[in-house]
Amino acid sequence: MTDWSFFPHLNATLNGLSAVFLVAGFYFIKTGQKERHRLSMISAVTVSAVFLVSYVTSKAIIGLDSVKFTAEGPIRWIYFLILGTHTILAIVITPFVLVTFWRALKGRFEMHKKLARLVFPVWLYVSITGVMVYLLLYQLFPPS
Repeated sequence: MTDWSFFPHLNATLNGLSAVFLVAGFYFIKTGQKERHRLSMISAVTVSAVFLVSYVTSKAIIGLDSVKFTAEGPIRWIYFLILGTHTILAIVITPFVLVTFWRALKGRFEMHKKLARLVFPVWLYVSITGVMVYLLLYQLFPPS
């Protein structure tokens, strides 16, 4: 039998890398380093796409209800608040990431910039909270 337990670790790593590339891309555009910004954002989109494939694959193989968060007290509410906002915003932001990316690829930089100002903080939040969900579920309060 194959051990699929690497998926949560891989997915958290990909989310973390996405956040790093997003912050780097933000820094580079703010300092006028357009080529480095472009490379960072291509990396962020690529890593996020690999994450999405990995996540869907893991859920298809392992199942949607594979691990339960069993901690009690206020941390349980905090976990589900983070998980809920992460999940909803991940679904909502995905098409906006693609449109923002497409506008940049097509050289529509003014339209890209307007949308990116809204997309960036939400995408960063989703990337960071993905790591937080992993840490809470698998590291701080691991399943028994």
